[in-house]
Amino acid sequence: MPAHHPSTEPSTKKEERRSFAFLTIVMAPVLSGLLIAAYGFLVWFYQMLFSGPPHA
Repeated sequence: MPAHHPSTEPSTKKEERRSFAFLTIVMAPVLSGLLIAAYGFLVWFYQMLFSGPPHA
């Protein structure tokens, strides 16, 4: 009798819905927030290096 692995069995509709909900509700906002934060950091770092100190 062969051992059954979860990766070899076809996924169910419930698992697909749960995966889709996780990707759209959790991962998409987290990844977009990280992308925006990384861009903001890069702009800040670029300005710190090439614009010099702030002028009063």
